[in-house]
Amino acid sequence: MAKVLILDYEKCTGCRECELVCGIQHEGVSNPARSRIKVIKREWEGIYIPITCQQCETAPCMTICPMSAISRDHELNRVVIDYNTCIGCRACVAVCPFGAMSYNPLTQKVMKCDFCDGDPQCVRFCETKAIRYADATEQSIDKQIAIADKFIAFVQNAVGITI
Repeated sequence: MAKVLILDYEKCTGCRECELVCGIQHEGVSNPARSRIKVIKREWEGIYIPITCQQCETAPCMTICPMSAISRDHELNRVVIDYNTCIGCRACVAVCPFGAMSYNPLTQKVMKCDFCDGDPQCVRFCETKAIRYADATEQSIDKQIAIADKFIAFVQNAVGITI
């Protein structure tokens, strides 16, 4: 069965260990700016929200990519980028409803979570288990939807935008 990342911001302490290990795994540097996961900190409210690609079934990034550099890997249930085809136009960054894609100015390519090829390092190093890699059962999907709904409500209240 396919797996998904389940993010529980209520367990996140904001340590950003996930960002550091992601940067090391993918870029060889301990630099949160080069990570595929971002922790949004709302310290004055005591809220930390890990943000990563939700591997959308109908991914807007795939639809908008002018080079068709973004596709679905059905084996690992993930959306992947073909870096040989990506031209770094950032259309996918603009259209991602979760703000989970970013641009690496050093490579001039976009970045997003790829599940570390089936062994997500953020999950391995998250001591509070705020990030889990679990079977995509209906229960897991329901939990993701509930967390996403909470996140969307939070963003709408905090920023004053409608998602």
